Amino acid sequence: MANSTKITIVGVGDDGSPGLSQQATEVIARATKLYGSTALLERFCDAAVDQQVLGPDLDRLASELESAPDGSVVLASGDPLFYGTARFLCERLGKETFEVIPHVSSMQLAFARVKENWDEAYLTNVVNQPLDRIVEKIRTAEKVGLFTSQEVPPSRIAELLLSKGIYYFTAYVCENLGAPDERVTKCELNDLVLQKFAPLNVLVLLRHNGTPDQQVLTKNRRLFGNPDEFFKQSRPKRGLLTTSEVRSIALSEMNLRPNSIVWDIGAGSGSVAIEAAQIANQGKVYAIEMDAEDYGLMLENAKHFGVENLVGVLGQAPKAWEKLPDPHAIFVGGTGRAVTSIVQASWPRLQTGGTLVVNIMSIENVSDLQQYFVHDMGLEPQLWMIQISRGTYQLEKHRFETANPSFLMKVTKP
Repeated sequence: MANSTKITIVGVGDDGSPGLSQQATEVIARATKLYGSTALLERFCDAAVDQQVLGPDLDRLASELESAPDGSVVLASGDPLFYGTARFLCERLGKETFEVIPHVSSMQLAFARVKENWDEAYLTNVVNQPLDRIVEKIRTAEKVGLFTSQEVPPSRIAELLLSKGIYYFTAYVCENLGAPDERVTKCELNDLVLQKFAPLNVLVLLRHNGTPDQQVLTKNRRLFGNPDEFFKQSRPKRGLLTTSEVRSIALSEMNLRPNSIVWDIGAGSGSVAIEAAQIANQGKVYAIEMDAEDYGLMLENAKHFGVENLVGVLGQAPKAWEKLPDPHAIFVGGTGRAVTSIVQASWPRLQTGGTLVVNIMSIENVSDLQQYFVHDMGLEPQLWMIQISRGTYQLEKHRFETANPSFLMKVTKP
């Protein structure tokens, strides 16, 4: 196909031709050939133009369009660039091959119907994503928008979520959006399991306010570096947990022994303290946390992991550790300016030859701690910047989602 050839991809809503703009209507009227799914072509059966049904196979779709005549039109649902065929086709055949006339996405309509913004919602299509991945993403989301299918209807999604202990969402099933028989059904997941809906629907899930993530229940736990989803985390502070990759490096640098005494200052939901307790299984790990909600989650997580040598300490530094035994290792995690003062206050209590590891989120705190150890204490810390990109598979391609960078600083007391 020459680069000058133009194919127009036109988005169509559930209301069919009556909902199209004048521009879209005129483009379809002038089309030399009309492509689309059976359902979409049926809405334009009166058009005096050659029509060809396109199947769901994207590779075959691209191959067929390579021989499409000039002036062809491809019908797509909603906004073709939003989880639609246009993005794939533009990447495969070149952006210069296509013009795109979008319609309002049914996902956009669904969130409008439930009067919620979708800025940070997890949005996906059950057709091109593994169900176990979708369920895992939902587990930690605040808002979710799903294009369902006849094979995986809303009832099946609800069934899968409940089987994983994920109960904390209110569901809105938005059917036939934009059509005369449009309907929006609100219910809890338990009720959704028993209901059936029209094939054309969008499932919106809204998290119950403040509900913690449901941790993944598994017997395949590691000594350290367990996946983040193994730990309950509070809302809306989720994301402050020391991620598994950073946690693995931090624990390996703490020089833990079976009988080590460890302080985890700012323990949060306890991921570092719990794994330190599994390594130092004959010692003691004191998990110091001033937030009562996080403290409660930490105790739940410790019980889930079966660690009995973790001692939770609810209180604010430095008063919280006044009566604790001097540690062989200290871990400090946090995002505020208080990190530097906490390190300065805890350093005198660290035993000779002991190790301090700090997880730092800002370059300003790195600079302050460097100043303290190098200029004030005459020590040279080890420093790492850690930036992790996790692979994900979308639209037949591997992509990487990059996490925010963080810093680890390690100092050994001479």
